[in-house]
Amino acid sequence: MNIIETRDVCKQYGNVLRVAHLDLDVPEGSVYGFLGPNGAGKSTTLKMILGLVRPTAGSIQVLGKNMDGKNRLAVLRQVGSLIESPSYYGHLTGEENLRIVQTLRGAPEKNIREVLQLVRLDGQRGKKVAHYSLGMKQRLGLAAALLGYPRLLILDEPTNGLDPAGIQEMRELIGALPERFGMTVVVSSHLLSEIDQMADHVAIIREGELVFQDTLEALHDRSRHHLALRTTDNAAARAVLREESVACREEAGYLLLPILSDGQAGQLTRLLGAQGLGVIRLEERQKSLEEIFLELTGKAASL
Repeated sequence: MNIIETRDVCKQYGNVLRVAHLDLDVPEGSVYGFLGPNGAGKSTTLKMILGLVRPTAGSIQVLGKNMDGKNRLAVLRQVGSLIESPSYYGHLTGEENLRIVQTLRGAPEKNIREVLQLVRLDGQRGKKVAHYSLGMKQRLGLAAALLGYPRLLILDEPTNGLDPAGIQEMRELIGALPERFGMTVVVSSHLLSEIDQMADHVAIIREGELVFQDTLEALHDRSRHHLALRTTDNAAARAVLREESVACREEAGYLLLPILSDGQAGQLTRLLGAQGLGVIRLEERQKSLEEIFLELTGKAASL
């Protein structure tokens, strides 16, 4: 079951299409990484999923219900979110801020202590939030999102303001939520390295358009070693490879092959030579995930 489905969703501001024909499928129980450069439309999309912004076109389903005026409040009772920067009352303590959220959500009082421990703020519960560091405020926002133990948790750039140790703790916490609490987590970021360490499904958008959506494993598959072959006649070489049951595809003037042993590669070049085809270049390649991300996002990403 997909806990979020968007179909042909668009958002236009004036003459600018900020989100274009977006089809997202978020499987239940996943950590779904939502990647894209700054300004790609990630926050706008998450706001539409939460009903904070109305789409110009398309449909959105959350928890099996259309996200509209009729269902919005019922859906949001089962959703926690942290979009952009967290909101808080600076003159109140962290615990007092959470008590307000707990009252509004009708959550058990014991949840306050539990979520403070989860985000490592139990030692700062009595401190006024105005005196919190940026990272502590980010943790408090996550605690508020977790307070009702929602089925769906939506986090927009949750590691902003955290130090390296805090980032690692946040990754571990997010990665454990599906198994520990049965939550589905959607987490946005412009950093591939962040998503790579906590997500199992990934969507990448560029200028509001979806350019990749699949498992993290499928994204890693694109970075695996392969051979790049260039011959005097690639079309004829491709026919020879097909006869030898060697899978290949053509890209930028090269035939891309799976990794072969030295013996197999030598036999292949001899076979091509026997057919009158000259081997101009045969090289081993591997793209890093960062290179793939840059290609998918038009080399506009901040890594």
